[in-house]
Amino acid sequence: MTYYFIQACIYLAAAVVIVPLAKKLGLGSVLGYLIAGIIIGPITGLVGQETVTIQHFAEFGVVMMLFLVGLELEPKMLWQMRNKLLGLGGLQVSISTLVITIIALMFGQPWTVALAIGLIFSLSSTAIVLQTFNEKGLTKTEGGKNAFSVLLMQDIAVIPMLAFIPMLALPELAEASAALQASADHHEELSLVAGLPSWAYAMVIIGAIGGVILLGHFVSRPLFHYVASSGLREVFVATALLLVVGIAASMSLVGLSPALGTFLGGVVLANSEFRHELESNIEPFKGLLLGLFFITVGAGINFGVLADNLGLILALTVMVMFIKASVLWGLAMTFKIQNSDRWLFSLSLAQAGEFGFVLLSFGFQNNVIPADIVGILQLVVALSMCSTPVLFIVFEKIILPKYQASSNEKNYDEIDEQGKVIIAGAGRFGQIINRLLVANGVKTVVLDHEATQVENMRQIQIKTFFGDATRPELLHTAGIDDASMIVVAIDNKDEAVTLVHHVKHSHPNVKILARAFDKGHGYELKQAGADVTINETYFSALSMGGVALTELGFHPFSVEQKKSTFCKTEDMASEKLYQSWQQRDEGDRYSTDYRTLFIELEDVIKHAMTKDRMDKHNSDERGWTPPPINYESKFD
Repeated sequence: MTYYFIQACIYLAAAVVIVPLAKKLGLGSVLGYLIAGIIIGPITGLVGQETVTIQHFAEFGVVMMLFLVGLELEPKMLWQMRNKLLGLGGLQVSISTLVITIIALMFGQPWTVALAIGLIFSLSSTAIVLQTFNEKGLTKTEGGKNAFSVLLMQDIAVIPMLAFIPMLALPELAEASAALQASADHHEELSLVAGLPSWAYAMVIIGAIGGVILLGHFVSRPLFHYVASSGLREVFVATALLLVVGIAASMSLVGLSPALGTFLGGVVLANSEFRHELESNIEPFKGLLLGLFFITVGAGINFGVLADNLGLILALTVMVMFIKASVLWGLAMTFKIQNSDRWLFSLSLAQAGEFGFVLLSFGFQNNVIPADIVGILQLVVALSMCSTPVLFIVFEKIILPKYQASSNEKNYDEIDEQGKVIIAGAGRFGQIINRLLVANGVKTVVLDHEATQVENMRQIQIKTFFGDATRPELLHTAGIDDASMIVVAIDNKDEAVTLVHHVKHSHPNVKILARAFDKGHGYELKQAGADVTINETYFSALSMGGVALTELGFHPFSVEQKKSTFCKTEDMASEKLYQSWQQRDEGDRYSTDYRTLFIELEDVIKHAMTKDRMDKHNSDERGWTPPPINYESKFD
């Protein structure tokens, strides 16, 4: 038992020390896990042969990941993906297999071995790619969505591959393989379909898939309601794990991919009211197991074999990744994947996948691939997976900025209208302001530098111009010289401050209203010259706080008074805090004095809330009382 504790400490310590460091250096968590594995495995020898066993256990993280991916996809959405799933994904697997098979034949391999190698290297790493997409926010990009379609098709393709590879067995390998298996502690895999005829096997597969769909749709909800009624969170966690483990086990018993089965189960539960609870319960286990899997990949690199065949292994790794990237690039052009998304699609899937380890072992056990070739190809799989985070860094640091720069140079819209108010930014904040002003007859000009957002606004008949509001010539065209107000609602903090500073100095008569992300950003905007700054979360949080008080039994009139008092006191407090912040140097603006003043002002707010003013009104509250009858007619 002590041995397992020590091994667990080694793996956890490596992750805790190396992964945060890699993240800070911009390398990403996946590369951090791989480096941690290399350090505790080949370099220091702290872990050894047990990494293979642990890797099989850690592969369950991939199963959990695909279950979570399925939870994000409704069946309708999956059906909409069918063209890319079958077309893009199917062509990638087929063409990559064909090209790699031809290359293997040129290296003098028998056609059966060459075909098996082609099938194995046509697959990519679902674990690394999806983890990196989530980490870097690339999942919703066009390149990310197309890459996911290919990965899903690859996971489906594993099933026929497992059925087909044994047919490629070489008779001359049978004797050596039998002797090796006899000397090893070999455990026969449990199977419910061993020895069944093809038609019966097909019926079992259809029944298994149908069972997952029916049980997920009709049984899971009553089960979750029953467990949730107990109020025991740990039992709900156990139920979530039971669901994933149960689906994976049932798929394995009938010879199907556990990852594919759990993905299907996730899709079935995508509309469930318990979806978010399932995600929150499974996510920590998925993260830990995936991290452990990446560590074992790094730890499993055999530096002895690598040193003996360094040139060959590096050449094969580069060749495989180049071939796959070239095939993906061609498919991206065919399927009209444009610009940086084409690079993302091609580079992200250029590696071999974790199923490569499984299929290589499977091919060896079924007398398809010789042992010496398996050892070399396993290193090719591992090195290609280790290289993938580097390709993501190249994409993020070199390729993407070039396309972003070129998109900024794109011809902006010709602004043929001018308005009383210019709104910089058509996001969720700017949209609401624009709708309110337009509904009350105020002429606005809306600018946004994201072409996709502009197109989305036009589809709902909100006229928006594609343009960068921080560029003085565009502001001039939009009518800043005659405008009464500009609303700064752009997402970039620094650009917002720069825009406010420019408008205040070049057009001092224009009133500037600016959206602040937080208190510190609000101070910077105010210092730059903004007349009014609004924290984007302030009033929504204040409104919900008022609702919370009402639900707790406070009278609605009292709640409105308390909200008004809170706002008035907060405004006074904010001014004092701003003065304190402004007097400090940039590196010392949140000093002990500032924090002390903040705490004191919080006490002032608490004291103001204790005052009972139910017996009288205050002039500050007239802003939310109805105006007298015929009030507006006085101004006609």
